[in-house]
Amino acid sequence: MQENKNDAAIVTTARKHSADAEALARATAERLGIPYVDRRNDGLAAIKEKYGVDFVLIAKQGLLMLETPGGELFFHPNMAHLRLKNLRGGDPDRMVDAMELKHGMSVLDCTLGFGADAIVASYAVGPEGRVTGIESQSLIEAVVGRGLAHFNGDSPYILEAMRRVKTVCDDALHYLQGQADDSVDVIYFDPMFRHPFMDSTSLDPLRTVADKRALNPETVAEACRVARHRVVMKESSRSEEFARLGFIQTAGGKYSNVHYGVIAID
Repeated sequence: MQENKNDAAIVTTARKHSADAEALARATAERLGIPYVDRRNDGLAAIKEKYGVDFVLIAKQGLLMLETPGGELFFHPNMAHLRLKNLRGGDPDRMVDAMELKHGMSVLDCTLGFGADAIVASYAVGPEGRVTGIESQSLIEAVVGRGLAHFNGDSPYILEAMRRVKTVCDDALHYLQGQADDSVDVIYFDPMFRHPFMDSTSLDPLRTVADKRALNPETVAEACRVARHRVVMKESSRSEEFARLGFIQTAGGKYSNVHYGVIAID
């Protein structure tokens, strides 16, 4: 069983906040089933100590931010912005190539995380396509789902791709078990690497709250049942997970630290 981080979380606002921010915080607390706390003038460290929690969801300027022991987890298109800029300039994207994405396809991203891969996939399949992001941790899904739907201030084509991503908070295996055979074109996994690149400090906030369980054969088997075209997994280029889980075909740059395992269905 995955650890339930909600038991160690509360929801509040910034010190200076609008009525809309308080309404968002209260609605989020009710949806996630965790306490809402009036911020007053308390600092985050004091709030954590007072309520005995490690995680604080903060409603601010229409978005949600998660204070974690590893730092602030907040939504921003960041790497998706650069990848889409490269795609529009004619450069390839290794994930898109591994998935063989085309306009109109459907994608199920079973490990939403920060949402960058889902945004890139959404752009690749276009308005006629469909991308659903599954995230097992409700605190992450709350931050990223809100960001995908409400973040502003970027290029229109990025915002359009973001808005088309639907998010669902669920365990990937449980969600897949409820799907019909051959109902999604491509299913994608980017689990926490078994041997993470610890110099990637930007991932520290995510690591403290993410589901760290390894992908299991049962989940891959369900994905192969549901997928029409391909099942793809992202992992370290030297990982033994590809062979363990049946991803015999791999794709990625010769000198890249990251590769994509592929199970071709059709």
